[in-house]
Amino acid sequence: MQLSNSEEQLMQHLWKLEKAFMKDLLEAYSEPKPATTTVATLLKRMIDKKFVAYNEFGNSREYYPLVKKTDYFSKYVNGLIKNFFNNSASQFASFFTTETDLTKNELEELQKIIDKEIQKKKK
Repeated sequence: MQLSNSEEQLMQHLWKLEKAFMKDLLEAYSEPKPATTTVATLLKRMIDKKFVAYNEFGNSREYYPLVKKTDYFSKYVNGLIKNFFNNSASQFASFFTTETDLTKNELEELQKIIDKEIQKKKK
């Protein structure tokens, strides 16, 4: 299941905070801040989608993520590769390295990461 852009933005705040009350989430937004009711609606949808849960403390709820950021991002990127690059990681890598403004240093760093992963797979 996927999150809407608004839900993703809220989830980014929750991942960063790890646990948060409504006031903490509202403070995390830059101006103009969304209405409390908007954030409450987003949280309700995200709870229904099993991305967020909460603990109750009296009348207050402390929200926390049920999905790790790396897990969500991994699924998102794999979906992107499947849907836009014919399920070809090499097509994605080719597009990523040629169509983005990566510096020589960034490309060299990517090469080191890839070389390291290749060495792991050889073991």
